[in-house]
Formats: sequence, structure tokens, C-alpha cells
Amino acid sequence: MSLPIISADQRLAEPRGIKGCIFGKSGIGKTSLLWTLNASTTLFMDLEAGDLAIEGWAGDSIRPRTWTECRDFAVFIGGPNPALRDEQPYSPAHYRAVCDRFDDPTALDRYDTIFVDSITVAGRLCFGWCKGQPEALSEKTGKPDVRGAYGLHGREMIGWLTHLQHTRAKNVWFVGILDEKLDDFNRKVFQPQIDGSKTGLELPGIVDEVITMAELKADGDPYRAFVCQTINPWGFPAKDRSGRLDQVEEPHLGRLMTKIRAPVAPAPKRLTYTPPPADPAADAQSQPQS
Repeated sequence: MSLPIISADQRLAEPRGIKGCIFGKSGIGKTSLLWTLNASTTLFMDLEAGDLAIEGWAGDSIRPRTWTECRDFAVFIGGPNPALRDEQPYSPAHYRAVCDRFDDPTALDRYDTIFVDSITVAGRLCFGWCKGQPEALSEKTGKPDVRGAYGLHGREMIGWLTHLQHTRAKNVWFVGILDEKLDDFNRKVFQPQIDGSKTGLELPGIVDEVITMAELKADGDPYRAFVCQTINPWGFPAKDRSGRLDQVEEPHLGRLMTKIRAPVAPAPKRLTYTPPPADPAADAQSQPQS
């Protein structure tokens, strides 16, 4: 058996899906982004039952109502994880059981993009399921143990997101609500609305793109836009692993993915550091006094 090294040519030839999440306040138009995607190759995972915004959209959808169904669809979409034991979710045994139930393992082959609306509701379904598990009950008293429930919830959500993230050939986009809060110093902070803290903290490290769909202003007139870079003047959560996106992009998901797949600039042009302009007043103050 030869060492299973993947050559550069093989790696570059592999189909690569984009994994990302889009956060924004309620009503900003996150679900309406489906209109910007190819309906024939997009599968809508409708967790919110909030599809009034896309009435007339010609794409297919699935409607899981429980966390068990969410896990089943994840393993059906992403395939089995050979590192897991048979009794674990997303294992080969789990995948075989789901394929037997859904009959046709190739039913999802024609879809390029999975649009999950929303991760906020997925988190609620997960937490509701976790509260009924043995880990969420105290061993001594048998009463509910909130800490145990939240610990299980974090592991379940991260496992679900990571399994979908490893679906290499498909684009997977999660949308969710963005909360605006004030910290202890009365400063604005933005946080994804997801039960528990673990998922919100680890999600940016799992996906390729973190996008905030926000209302910005130009000459006093508001407009919707994607904020795509971590360093931005509004403090919105954002991240661009591709290195191809500007700080603000048009709120069109189809064109955004086209831009992400465009040829990338050479590394020396992207990996640069421009020092800030010198401040003469600050330099004068830093000089030692004679």
C-alpha cells in the first residue's frame, strides 16, 4: 500500500463546495437570498416554516421538524464518517439506516447548494432534544441539569455543523439571526442568536465564510449589503477564507459564490502588510526629553 498523498494537481482538480453562514437582523431579507440562487440545483432546508418571502420560488425543499431528522438529513447529504462507531450519529451504520429509509442514496446528487434556514431554529430543536437525554439529568437527584443539557447541546451542534462542512462537493449555507447587545462598557456588540455559547464561538472556525447581511448608509440613504471582512468599521462578525471578497459586497448569494470561485491573486499580492501612516505628533511625544 502506497502512502496516500494527494498531489497538488489532484487537490486543485477536486470539486470544492463553499461553506458559509449569513447573519442578519430579522426581516433584513436572508430567506429571500434563495431568489439569487439557481432553483434547479438548490435544496432548501426549511426549519423556520417562513417561506412566505419566497412564494413562487421554483426550488425543492425539505422540512425537518425534529433534531433526529436534522441529523438524518445531515448524514444523507454528507455521507458517513468512517471514524465513528456504529452506535454514533453520522457513522456508516447510521448512513446505511438512513439510505434504507430514504430508498435512493443518489436523490441529492443533482443539488449543488444546500440552504439551511435557519441555524437559530436548528439550535432550538437541538436544545429541546438535549433536555430529554440522560446527560441532562442529575445522577443524584434525577432532576434536570441545565449545565449537562448545554454541554450536550454544544457537542451535538458542532458535530452536525462539522459533518455538513465536510461535504466537499456541495455548497452549504446557514442563515441565522444576529442579535445586537451592549457590553459592560455600553458598547455595541453583535452575536449570533444560537442557544448556548459554544456553537456561536466555534462556528467561525468551521465554515469558510461568515457574512453579515446589514443595513448600511450612503449619503444618508439606507441600503442592504454583505459585510465580508473581519476588520470592518461596524464591528459586524465576518470572515473571508477565500481572500477574494471586498469589505462590502452586493447582497446576491449567487454572484458572491461566483466571485469566491474566481482566480485568486498571487499570494505575494494578498499577503501584504501596509503600516499605518506616521503621526508626527505621536512621534514627537515618544521622543525622550533632554
